[in-house]
Amino acid sequence: MKTTLLRTSFSALLVFAFSCSSHAQSNSPDAHLSGSVLDASGAGIAGVQVTAHPDDTRNLQKWTATSAADGKYALTLPPGPYHVQFVRPSFVARDFALDFAAGQSRKLDLRLDLEPLSSSVVVTAQAEPALAQETSASVTVITREEIDQRRAMSLPDLLLYSPGIAIGRTGAEGGQTSIFVAGGNSSYTKVLVDGTPVNEPGNAVDFSNFTLDNIDKVEVVRGAESALYGTDSVSGVIQLFTHRGTTRTPAVSIYGEGGSFSTGRGGAQISGLRDAFDYSAAASYFQTDGQGPNDRFLNRTLSTNLGWSFSDSNQLRLSLRNTDSDAGIPGQTLLLPPNLDEHNALHFFNANARWNFTTGTRWHHEISGAESYDRVFSDNHLADFFDPGDPFCSPLSPKAVPSFTCDFPFRDTQKYNRAGLRAQSSYLLPKLGVTAGYQYEVENAFLSFLALGHVRRNNQGGFLDFRWLPLPRVALNFGARAEANDNFGTRVVPRLGTSLAVRYGQGLWGDTRVRAFYGQGIKEPRFDQTFGTDPCDPGNPSLRPERSRTWNVGLDQKIASDHLRISAEYFHNRFYDIVSFGIIQPPPGSACSAIGTFFNTDIARAQGTNLSIEAQPLRWLAISGNYTLDDTRVLKSPSSTDPALIAGSRLIRRPLHSGSLILNATFRRLNVNLAGYFTGARTDSDFLSFRTGGVCFGPCQSRNPGYARFDLASSYDLGRGVSVYTRVANLFDKQYQDAIGYPALGRDVRVGMNYRFSGKN
Repeated sequence: MKTTLLRTSFSALLVFAFSCSSHAQSNSPDAHLSGSVLDASGAGIAGVQVTAHPDDTRNLQKWTATSAADGKYALTLPPGPYHVQFVRPSFVARDFALDFAAGQSRKLDLRLDLEPLSSSVVVTAQAEPALAQETSASVTVITREEIDQRRAMSLPDLLLYSPGIAIGRTGAEGGQTSIFVAGGNSSYTKVLVDGTPVNEPGNAVDFSNFTLDNIDKVEVVRGAESALYGTDSVSGVIQLFTHRGTTRTPAVSIYGEGGSFSTGRGGAQISGLRDAFDYSAAASYFQTDGQGPNDRFLNRTLSTNLGWSFSDSNQLRLSLRNTDSDAGIPGQTLLLPPNLDEHNALHFFNANARWNFTTGTRWHHEISGAESYDRVFSDNHLADFFDPGDPFCSPLSPKAVPSFTCDFPFRDTQKYNRAGLRAQSSYLLPKLGVTAGYQYEVENAFLSFLALGHVRRNNQGGFLDFRWLPLPRVALNFGARAEANDNFGTRVVPRLGTSLAVRYGQGLWGDTRVRAFYGQGIKEPRFDQTFGTDPCDPGNPSLRPERSRTWNVGLDQKIASDHLRISAEYFHNRFYDIVSFGIIQPPPGSACSAIGTFFNTDIARAQGTNLSIEAQPLRWLAISGNYTLDDTRVLKSPSSTDPALIAGSRLIRRPLHSGSLILNATFRRLNVNLAGYFTGARTDSDFLSFRTGGVCFGPCQSRNPGYARFDLASSYDLGRGVSVYTRVANLFDKQYQDAIGYPALGRDVRVGMNYRFSGKN
């Protein structure tokens, strides 16, 4: 009895003590967190979601607040340890581990930088990243989500469906691939990978092995941007951005696929964030036998992006990318017998090291070093077809067949290297940003067909760029660059533009924005055009830079609560001092019957419209499409012998009419993407013929008919990170050619499986 009474009393005492403790804890004063969230210019950011999660994973409760127009926020929460996050679209998310004592008031002011990989942030069109609506240039942004939906492997297949883009591809996988932006030549587009220029000096990029591994975003800027990027930015800029790790538990992706033409492809990617260090790395392998003799292609890609944050305002970043490929080159098999032994090996490497830091609240600095290496080895050691009347067509293959021309054997090695340093400083205010910068670049080449062997030139330039918001609805961008080149001396190129919000609205008739842009571009000559050593085909060291003057005006309209977005623009580009090859009479006593060299003679223009729509009529259906009218003309070309290049002709491989339509449907775990590309007839050349006295010698094909091509991609999520997918390129097996004589790839069906773990924070 006494024992029972003692036990009862002791239990009551414990209950009483626990109740008192709980009551005291429940009455503990709450903690308070407050502060301001500012952007890089010091202006407050509205709409930042502040979320506090208890460190105790069993407690699913969370406390939230939203920053006001001036960036201020306040959060009240019980004492204890928390994981606090600051999130707003278009900005880099920030998170902190904070421990609050009872009654503690803590102030936390912080800065959010724009997220370069966001679809609503444009990096390439100005010196400092800016929100898309403040950009005056004509820009298309392609996200990782679109790449995944399309199951796109190569950059040309992705860009084919963008407005203002034309593709010239000499064959199927591995064929030399050129991209034309806004009607300009393929060498008029500067291509950057994480800020590193990858063009051959004064020349175009061969996109035949340009894969999308580890790429999160692609920006296409239409219009001359030499004021920012110097030489080569004559009609546009394309920049690719690699992935950055964001999760503390690593994210992993592994895939493998196979299909038509004995095709196999596999790869993996890993990324993560550990304290101040973020990382991302990817590797891929692709091989196919192709659709005909000597049509094989092998491609391997490695990519990595590493970052280290000393503090919120002091970061280092290193990105590296390496691609090796080897392609059989069967040639113009629609006009000639196949070449059975020619092949082309490419090796691309690019690196970029960047240091971003601030001094004070207004000054932002960036110092970067970049290098790209491009090696091209082409070999054709036997003639697989021959002209019976040509005694110089040798050595012949045992399987050689007669033709109207000769398959001339050759072996050629080209090595290009460009390395540079770029430094810029920006002074940023809420309504004004001023950037001043300097860039120095060294270009080297080792060309087997030049007797000089090694050639070199240096470029340097200083630039100024201004961003001014004089009124809440108006954004102005203007600047200029002075470029000093070892070949052509010093040139000054300006740029200016404006973006105006005509109307802010909701419902049926939404926001209306207009923009206008003007820019000038320059391009240095190729090395062979300047340093050619053949006495009968010498280079011309006096060549001027090729130039452009480009302008465009555009309208962006949102309709039906942003469910429909329409963009329309008109562009006009004029190209001057285009380098062409001409024939002159040799001086007396010369061993040459005629001398061919390079001159600044040609003038051309491109003008037209780009129309784009994005619509989401149903929750599960997204529709996007575009149409381009690209009216190009050769205005002056006194040295031309090719029928496709004479004055009055349209610029080659740039169709007058082109467009695309993409339907993307998502049903629970299933995603289906149907993309159609349409192009009208294009002026082109077989490059096998010439004219003398109005008489054509050779096939003389100068018109390439239009076509329509459809691609179908689908994926199904099996759960636990596993998905299966399929892609059918050229769904209806359309027979067409992007370049005369080179048949495009027929229907290509691939099926694959992917495992993806998205990582955790």
